[in-house]
Amino acid sequence: MATHKLALYVWLSFISISHLISTLAKPDTYIVYMDLSAMPKAFSAQHHWYSATLQSVSTTVRADTNPPSNVFSSSKLLYSYNHVINGFSASLTPAELEVLKTSPGYISSITDLPVKPDTTHSSQFLGLQSKSGLWPLSKYGQDVIIGVVDTGVWPESESFNDRAMTEIPSKWKGECETGTQFNSSLCNKKLIGARFFNRGLIAKNPNATISMNSTRDTDGHGTHTSSTAAGSVVEGVSYFDYAVGTASGMAPQARVAMYKAIWEEGAFTSDIIAAIDQAIIDGVDVLSMSLGLDGVPLYEDPLAIATFAAIEKNIFVSTSAGNQGPFFGTLHNGIPWVLTVAAGTMDREFGAILTLGSGVQVKGSSLYPGNVSLSQVPVVFMDDCLNLTELKKVGRKIVVCQDKNESISDQVDNIQNAKVAAGVFISDIDNSESFLHSSFPAIFMNSKNADIILNYIKSNSGPKASMEFRKTDLGVKPEPTATSYSSRGPSPSCPFVLKPDIMAPGDLVLAAWPSKTAVTEVNSELLFSNFNLISGTSMSCPHAAGIAALLKGVHREWSPAAIRSAIMTSADSADNTNAPIKDSGKHNEPATPLAMGAGHINPNKALEPGLIYDATLEDYVSLLCALNFTMTQIQTITRSSSTNCSVSSLDINYPSFIAFFNGNDSKSEPKSTVQEFKRTVTNVGEGTSTYLATVTAMKGFKVSVIPDKLIFKGKYEKQSYKLIIEGPKQMEEEVAFGYLTWTETGGQHVVKSPIVVTRLSTDNTEELS
Repeated sequence: MATHKLALYVWLSFISISHLISTLAKPDTYIVYMDLSAMPKAFSAQHHWYSATLQSVSTTVRADTNPPSNVFSSSKLLYSYNHVINGFSASLTPAELEVLKTSPGYISSITDLPVKPDTTHSSQFLGLQSKSGLWPLSKYGQDVIIGVVDTGVWPESESFNDRAMTEIPSKWKGECETGTQFNSSLCNKKLIGARFFNRGLIAKNPNATISMNSTRDTDGHGTHTSSTAAGSVVEGVSYFDYAVGTASGMAPQARVAMYKAIWEEGAFTSDIIAAIDQAIIDGVDVLSMSLGLDGVPLYEDPLAIATFAAIEKNIFVSTSAGNQGPFFGTLHNGIPWVLTVAAGTMDREFGAILTLGSGVQVKGSSLYPGNVSLSQVPVVFMDDCLNLTELKKVGRKIVVCQDKNESISDQVDNIQNAKVAAGVFISDIDNSESFLHSSFPAIFMNSKNADIILNYIKSNSGPKASMEFRKTDLGVKPEPTATSYSSRGPSPSCPFVLKPDIMAPGDLVLAAWPSKTAVTEVNSELLFSNFNLISGTSMSCPHAAGIAALLKGVHREWSPAAIRSAIMTSADSADNTNAPIKDSGKHNEPATPLAMGAGHINPNKALEPGLIYDATLEDYVSLLCALNFTMTQIQTITRSSSTNCSVSSLDINYPSFIAFFNGNDSKSEPKSTVQEFKRTVTNVGEGTSTYLATVTAMKGFKVSVIPDKLIFKGKYEKQSYKLIIEGPKQMEEEVAFGYLTWTETGGQHVVKSPIVVTRLSTDNTEELS
């Protein structure tokens, strides 16, 4: 009997200790969704209700365990959100979270997740000019406010000078917050807002030391993106004499409001959505966010949830597609109500010239910034340059390396470590651009130049060569191309909406940079510049945001969906040689819409699109219902407990089409299948008009449009049509694509939409198709 009592005592002690351990476990940060209709009338504001709820949770946990009062760290409210969600973020122990789940009004919660952040010539390349088109008609974006969620801003940059700016719009409710090395006087009529958010970061890392606890940018990313979107005109800029010219943002008269939520110490969604929440309150017109989350469904993606609230307030949102290309299905921000932007190149190359001793000159790519004199230096070929021991014996010579098995990264490292005079790298890899910012003299060339160089070296007993850097070529053809790193669709979170939406310049974009943040290193010496050349969809996103601001400046009555439609249907699918835009990540094959969306952005054509595909909040809710989300999951996005799913459809009124033909290969299934789409277009042109439909041929598929003629009697009239795709249930190719084009008789307006048919599948397509 005594043995049984002892065993029972040990078991009960174990349970009690386990519960205590759970209660004392390290707290984590959670974003909590609440049902506002459950808030007692005694509370005058959401914040008070949330605070009282958390206080009750802490009291309950203490009473349940009754430990010494100094043992527990009670739950800590980080943010009360006013617009982006009905809810808050808080630091909670596991025990506190479990008690919170039983509280009145609790809907759901998710763990705070880390977030990753994903121009002298780009405005000219996009056709923006002062005498005609979108720039003068929009007054260069005058009085449109662009909110940027990023790493902060360097306010002293000339890109934020306000010499040509009018008075700040009276609707603006934002402010400039004081912090480390930042006070409100640093703002002006260009940079009209500066706030910072790091409570979530500090809750996740209580011992973190915030090196610059203010909106001041020490990374450079935020200064670069915000000046790309709306930087003022600055003459005589360059990156160490590369890209010399006049810098300008896409909307140089627009205002900038910076919301710093990405830090050198990390970034978390609780801070990001707090920044979006504040931007909505402050009164921004456009949001630019070059950041994203991978692998989360829409109802767990705080960015998707927060931007739904922004769209409700008629705020246009531009986001980056991500930099995980060239693989399919890697895209993030596949959110149906935002613009998702891919990255393309420009008609500009940076390089150097290798002059052989014979006098023959060979051009290559380079962004080496150093001052170097390399004239008639001995040159030697060292094959693949993978033998570091032999390379160290070379001495002061120019070493030529040939990449035969994609080992260029090792080659670059070896040449740097061997301390030779310079390197010439012959390679055909798609992403050699990532090596251009070399810390030693280096030129990168493709294999078509290999024979010229190698034959010279082999045929001369004492071959020599000279190098000349800091060359910039404009008007390069063919351009643009889709970059290899830009993430591809289909969107894992919502594959039934074709993403990305559009491609914009993202490769080697010159924009403002903090003067005290190094841009590169040469010979162990840090180099600084007021402007920097960097690449990524982080750079393409603010291009689109700035263009959206210009369009909003002209068409104040347009919804975010209408602006997105105008941008997409006016895009260019051909390059500057009038050939299909190529994909550098797919051996320069024609780029599919899964890489570039509707095509390359064309601001002036977007000004008068002719027809637009509009979408309402109800359309987005109908899509969410069709995705088989639970009512709780939908409520986390819409913040409404009265969502009606009586009408649900995966076929939203979008300016593009994607169909999945990935049926099982079984004898019982039909060999062919049909997918049908319905669209409604609104005439935004003046007077009467007639549009005729044409569809490009798609191998193996029959695509028809009913009706194929639309007649409009006046502005804002709506007409509907169906697009029908017939084809084999089992596709041979991964992707087939084409375009539906509505052409106005007389040719004034051309409205083009991409069509994709694919057998690429995600869990969502398999469940719902």
